[in-house]
Amino acid sequence: MGNIRITKQFSFETGHALYGYDGKCKNVHGHSYKLDVTVIGQPITDTTNVKYGMVIDFGDLKKIVKEEIADVFDHATVFNQNTPHVELAKELMDRGHNVLLVDYQPTSEMMVIDFAKKIKKRLPNDIKLHSLKLQETATSFAEWFAQDQD
Repeated sequence: MGNIRITKQFSFETGHALYGYDGKCKNVHGHSYKLDVTVIGQPITDTTNVKYGMVIDFGDLKKIVKEEIADVFDHATVFNQNTPHVELAKELMDRGHNVLLVDYQPTSEMMVIDFAKKIKKRLPNDIKLHSLKLQETATSFAEWFAQDQD
């Protein structure tokens, strides 16, 4: 039996600002992100296993992605911790806002790299992360593919 790819879709609302950027995205703004997570593996062939026929239970994949990404980033504002935005972040946190300080510029490209690391460490050994697609707007997205990594 060969490998099968399965995909689970997620959505979350996140705000961010790109410090040093030369366009409108230097301002705090938000997106309705859509994240497609595709994993690859062989379906379980043990007929006594309750997960028989599955590569991974969609519910198990959902749990991983919600805990690592969707629930963390949903309705949060993300700033690069190495920029003056930390002053704004502190003010927002002091007022009870959900703020994430990350060690990268919070672009879709960098977020998808971060998400890949977080998901990969939680997957069972026999399941591999194949790809991620992070859609920022209706016409803009970033993709991560395992085959493109070093």
